[in-house]
Amino acid sequence: YAKQDMYKDFSRKCRSLLSVSLNFFALFFSITAFITTYWCVGTQRVPKPKCSKLRTHQCIDYGVNETDPNKVVYSWETGDDRFLFRQFHTGIWFSCEENIHDESEMCRSFIDLAPASEKGMLWLSLVSEMLYIILLVVGFSLMCLDLVHSSNVIDGLKLNAFAAVFTVLSGLLGMVAHVMYTQVFQVTVSLGPPDWRPYNWDYGWSFCMAWASFTCCMGASVTTLNSYTKTVIEFRHKRKTFEQSIREEHAREAFGYFRERSLHSISKSVEVYSSQTLKSGRKTLIPADSLDLSDIPTSLGEEQC
Repeated sequence: YAKQDMYKDFSRKCRSLLSVSLNFFALFFSITAFITTYWCVGTQRVPKPKCSKLRTHQCIDYGVNETDPNKVVYSWETGDDRFLFRQFHTGIWFSCEENIHDESEMCRSFIDLAPASEKGMLWLSLVSEMLYIILLVVGFSLMCLDLVHSSNVIDGLKLNAFAAVFTVLSGLLGMVAHVMYTQVFQVTVSLGPPDWRPYNWDYGWSFCMAWASFTCCMGASVTTLNSYTKTVIEFRHKRKTFEQSIREEHAREAFGYFRERSLHSISKSVEVYSSQTLKSGRKTLIPADSLDLSDIPTSLGEEQC
């Protein structure tokens, strides 16, 4: 039983450590995705700027006629040759794109870029993301407490239960926040400012980290619930085994008591029966001088002859 208890304690600690690890990764991924701007990446098509002394390539050269400034000079570039394709990346807070005039980046608030009809959903997504991170922090703290105070089973069960509840709630909020942001971004692609609308786009590594955080969060919640359920089952099994051993011990004591009483009653009955038998089988001797021979009938003597 001691080895089984040690194995169960070790298994419980392993499950708690796994839950803490998954929750830590979920928290790390969610914070990283929340503060980065690579949820969606792609290219934007913008007109080429006019060539100048500082910019001689990736531009449109209209030419200069020094003799007749009013003379019109045409550019024979058509189609996509008249445009530049600059890279952009967008997060929850900001959208950044390349500056066509230098090698720097220009960033704008994504809240300002979103259509007015989607701003409410975007703010709801932001609040859900923040609540998601806060609940992850609470669940992670409870799991760490459970890992430290693993000797007390009752306190461990309470911590497991609260940690599982907070982790499940955080996972649901995170999923809702990710879905709402995706919907807002897709609407912004169609109805956003013309100078920002992407030519093509795809999801970036921040978006992948956000969903990886959700996956780790749900894994941590499932592991915590499994640990809670298994601990409750083991605790009930121990209690049932203890109660059964107590009943068996009481039954043995009662059986021994009644056995002793039965043996005592049987031995007492045997003693009483033996004494009565001895009393009934004992012969009484009569002295000879007390006998009267005249009382003996004469016919007895004749019969003997």
